[in-house]
Amino acid sequence: MDRSRQATYRQYLKTELEAAAMYRLMAAVEQDGDRSKIFEELFDAEMRHASRWAEKLDIDPSTLEPTSVGLKLRAYRLCARLFGTARMVPLLVRGEAQDITAYASDPEARDFAIEERRHARALRGLSGDLDGLEAMRAESGRLFDDGGSFRAAVLGVNDGLVSNFSLVMGVAGGTSNSDIILLAGVAGLLAGAFSMAAGEYISMRSQRDLYEQSLEMEEAEIRDWPEEEEEELALIYRAKGLPRDESERIAKQIMARPDVALETMAREELGLDPSKLGSPWRAATSSSMAFLAGASVPIFPYVFGSGDPAFALSGIMGAAALLGVGGLLSGLTGKSVRWGALRMLLAGGAAASVTYGVGSLIGVTIVG
Repeated sequence: MDRSRQATYRQYLKTELEAAAMYRLMAAVEQDGDRSKIFEELFDAEMRHASRWAEKLDIDPSTLEPTSVGLKLRAYRLCARLFGTARMVPLLVRGEAQDITAYASDPEARDFAIEERRHARALRGLSGDLDGLEAMRAESGRLFDDGGSFRAAVLGVNDGLVSNFSLVMGVAGGTSNSDIILLAGVAGLLAGAFSMAAGEYISMRSQRDLYEQSLEMEEAEIRDWPEEEEEELALIYRAKGLPRDESERIAKQIMARPDVALETMAREELGLDPSKLGSPWRAATSSSMAFLAGASVPIFPYVFGSGDPAFALSGIMGAAALLGVGGLLSGLTGKSVRWGALRMLLAGGAAASVTYGVGSLIGVTIVG
């Protein structure tokens, strides 16, 4: 055995013992018996992996002990006790992902890569509550579940209103020429709308490409490794609290139909709904149109007026729009309408006030 390969085995052994220590720690902290048992099974699997690398290094596997000290382990123990094991799952999944990457490129460890993938999927089932976005979707029905268009519109109207209101106030602070203020407002409106559309399209296109690639990989795995996918699905259901027998029965029924299996694995493993991957064009259109609507409010008075009356009306309309948008969004998400409106007004008003002050200083300097 050359030194390079020996160093690789030692690194593998160290990584597996550290992972085993983490899972043993989680099993000890976890109060729920079923969840604790899953952590114990993951601990046993990591120790089996460690045994292989120990044998490669002529180390007696019976002498192996998981890492018991270290700053990282102590930090994990403290956080698990304070916040619960579910909060630690994303960090554990990240560790499994690193192992998958390393093992997948090593012919001697590719079988472990498959097991590590199974571990990562089981961990996702232990992650506890829905994340914030999913919880918001559940509370608001199907309002946010439209492939990203509503989210893009929300970002667009917020950005358009706040950014152009601030721009108009900043320019108005530096000059009393209504034509210049109107020109700056229209330029900001058009530039922002096109920028939002382009950015949203690229973002959604990249996201959709990633989702589609993930679905294609999952479809290939179901086709090429059906037994392993069935075991993984059963383990996911066990992590959700179903008994072993019932989990295995449901997994077998699902895997009997490849189309159902793909949709189920997409939802359970990837967290995706294949029918709602998002439309880049729709998101881009929603974002730009919403930006136009928000950005047009503060410049509207300057289309038909000038001077102090236009400035005052622009400020009033901008403030009213901030209150309305903030209150509407808070109402749609089930939060306090009054607080949402006030929060939006304070944020947008502060931005406009700062830019007005800067504009005034620059304007005075230029005139002087």
